[in-house]
Amino acid sequence: MITRKRLAAGACGALLAALAAGLLPSPALADDGPGEGAPKESPKVELVLDVSGSMRARDIDGQSRMAAAKQAFNEVLDATPEEVSLGIRTLGATYAGNDKKLGCEDTRQLYPVGKLDRTEAKTAVATLAPTGFTPVGPALLGAAKDLEGGNATRRIVLITDGEDTCGPLDPCVVAREIAAKGTHLVIDTLGLVPNAKIRQQLTCIAEATGGTYTAVQHKDQLSKRVRQLVDRAADPVVNPVATKGGASCVDAPKLTAGLYTDRERFGEHRWYQVEVKPGQELRTSVSIGSDRAVNNDYGVLLRASTRSGREIVRGQESGDGRTDVISSGLRYPKAEVDSKDGQDAAAETVCLQVSSSFSAPPGVKTEPGMPLELSIDLVDSPKQASDVASFGLGHGWWLLGVMVPAGLLAGLVLGWVSRWRVAVWRTN
Repeated sequence: MITRKRLAAGACGALLAALAAGLLPSPALADDGPGEGAPKESPKVELVLDVSGSMRARDIDGQSRMAAAKQAFNEVLDATPEEVSLGIRTLGATYAGNDKKLGCEDTRQLYPVGKLDRTEAKTAVATLAPTGFTPVGPALLGAAKDLEGGNATRRIVLITDGEDTCGPLDPCVVAREIAAKGTHLVIDTLGLVPNAKIRQQLTCIAEATGGTYTAVQHKDQLSKRVRQLVDRAADPVVNPVATKGGASCVDAPKLTAGLYTDRERFGEHRWYQVEVKPGQELRTSVSIGSDRAVNNDYGVLLRASTRSGREIVRGQESGDGRTDVISSGLRYPKAEVDSKDGQDAAAETVCLQVSSSFSAPPGVKTEPGMPLELSIDLVDSPKQASDVASFGLGHGWWLLGVMVPAGLLAGLVLGWVSRWRVAVWRTN
């Protein structure tokens, strides 16, 4: 039977874990950087901004796309961690003519990758004005060169409102070539226009390098997402571990604390196992990205159960087509003592089930499955968890038994005081 304590902790944890879905990698994963004892290199990030003519369109919260991007950049520059070496590259920012050959060479480094001077970087961004073509492929090649050297983690964040206009150099092929070099360079893409062709190209670029694609239509979304990606680069572990969930808990992979990626087909259930020791709290969250056109109204379920199938706690969330990522999470504290016999509890294998209710419109490919990111963390259970839970009647009905007579007594006292005051008022 699920204890009230577990329900209370699980309900609170689901919201907290969902907010952090996919954004808090665990330090338990192996680092691909220098060996132990070697000086740690600063992570490198380059923001690549589309400054083509289409960025003049005024469809982001009443502002032009360019104005929204500038505001987001200023907020990101203010929040960039000190340990991050950050640079800025533009595409389509200088050539205003019609010569496609010249327009497709229009990419330059606006601010060099290195220690950030916020004032200087903001000044450089302020000078930008929407101008020319959209040479995404050449910009990615330039950004990859900007980030060369050393063993630091590398991340490119591409912000654009359109497809590459400079074929035959396919930016998706460029991304695959960058990934093939084995430099662990990740490209994340953000699309400012919810267009199927743009989504397809930007998703392909991101997937080729293990990055993410996000559609953003509001300036606060843009600022928040770019800050998240820069913060992720600052973490010593930025690359999730690929795994493959089982069809049932019995054949599910056994996972430890960390960040994992998988793919889940439409209508499929994926299972994973996590061992939770007495005194530990399991905190886990899942995010599923709709990397293609999907029907409105969908949901994701993250469910924890015992190996025998008894449900422990669940977290679930629904969507209606207005976002490209949907997340849910849960928390499960494992008691140090078995509540049944008072003996020391044993380690427990918790089965995690991930299910979603996506469906695709006619003509949309359902293979491969939707990208899934699973975050698992195991921490010491808070010592005061039982005290916190008691405010929600977490330990039974004793609190209600105390509150009822206390309430009656308080009512009698207040009533007596009120009658006394009325009597005094009448005599005066």
